[in-house]
Amino acid sequence: MDAAAAIVLAGGRSTRMGMAKAALDWHGSTLLRRVTGILARSVDGPVVVVRAAGQELPELPPGVEVVTDAREGRGPLEGLAAGLRALAGRAQIAYLSSTDVPLLHPAFVRAVISTLGDADDVALPEIAGHHQPLAAAYRPRILDALEDLLAADELRPASLYARCRVRRVAAEELLRDPTVALLDPRLDSLRNLNDRSEYQRAHAADGPQVAVEWRGGPTARSETVRGWSLVEVADAVGTRLDPRVVVRLNGVCVPDDPRLPLVAGDAVAFG
Repeated sequence: MDAAAAIVLAGGRSTRMGMAKAALDWHGSTLLRRVTGILARSVDGPVVVVRAAGQELPELPPGVEVVTDAREGRGPLEGLAAGLRALAGRAQIAYLSSTDVPLLHPAFVRAVISTLGDADDVALPEIAGHHQPLAAAYRPRILDALEDLLAADELRPASLYARCRVRRVAAEELLRDPTVALLDPRLDSLRNLNDRSEYQRAHAADGPQVAVEWRGGPTARSETVRGWSLVEVADAVGTRLDPRVVVRLNGVCVPDDPRLPLVAGDAVAFG
């Protein structure tokens, strides 16, 4: 598969939320911290956050890059262009995401990316008749067309798609991926938070189910717990994160970052 990166649009202050969505709490972390962490697990290239000029961002995972919109308040095409400029020469595909999708799953991201053929410029999920431009995969080669549109103050994603070879991806195609079908069967990866009530309902939901193996003595024990982050599952099994404790996520050693985001189907081992 071509090398893939991710672009996250941080957004500005939301009048419906009363503050910037990026900084909203998500179980001891923030929405932006969670989404960037999930995308870092989903792609093999850089993760780039695009912010408005002067916008303060919450703490991000190590390695996440930050760039600034050339002009503020011009919608997702301006942010996409800023992200693609930052990725020049470093990726063949860029997955574009908003910051308010805390239920995003790596399997969904990979499934969208996998549908993008060599001749396609965009893989655009189209779910229940609605395009999902902020959950789509883009080829960096569209940047010239994108720059022309921005110079003409044409800011609609539809205008970009009219100039590109777009592969429209239905829900049924995404759900043919067995991992998506098992771990994100309702495509909750697309569930964004538009107002305070949606945020509160999502925040009140149980965390994803995570399989945990813990070796606290001569024998290991295993159980399934719910938790949004590494520290939540550690607390659930009564262990303390410590540099001396080796942590494996899905068989791979990871730093003991308390805010490392977890998703349905994850397996964590402490030992």
